[in-house]
Amino acid sequence: MNEEPKSPGRIGQGMDYGEQADVQQVHAAVQREKREPRTGAEPLSIWLIAIYGLAVFFGGAYLGRYSGNFITGGLDPMGAPPPAKKAAAGPGGGEQVAELSPHDRGKKIFAANCQTCHQASGLGVPGQYPPLAGSEFTNGGSRRMGMIVLKGLQGPVKVKGQQFGSAVMQPWDKTLTDQKIA
Repeated sequence: MNEEPKSPGRIGQGMDYGEQADVQQVHAAVQREKREPRTGAEPLSIWLIAIYGLAVFFGGAYLGRYSGNFITGGLDPMGAPPPAKKAAAGPGGGEQVAELSPHDRGKKIFAANCQTCHQASGLGVPGQYPPLAGSEFTNGGSRRMGMIVLKGLQGPVKVKGQQFGSAVMQPWDKTLTDQKIA
């Protein structure tokens, strides 16, 4: 008869003295309560994500196109490539890089593009290509000659009293930069 009452286990654990918990009642009370809304936890709109993605894409494309490969030589305000350089022997046997003079650069460009028709002497080919040396086109100022080089020339032309009309001079505006023409 020394029986002790059986303890119900953990029924009263965590509760005040004398309280009894009915699990179903506690869960029903929790289910009735609404969640509190939180600001900033809403998902982003798919359109907003698409707009940001496009902005990043076009920004990267713009930088890739107009950055000059992020080198200072590509950021020339005139848009010209760096000047051509040739190696010259320096004191002590080392090589120094020397920049070409404007005359030498012009000579090199003339030899590469104009010499075929107008000859190295600038006298042209009689009856086909007009001379440049001493002609009224080259002595009359740089604007007229510059426009002929940029836009080309078609039709008959009279140079130094001689008529030329069979050949057509091509426009060089797509091939040569303004720096090279100047």
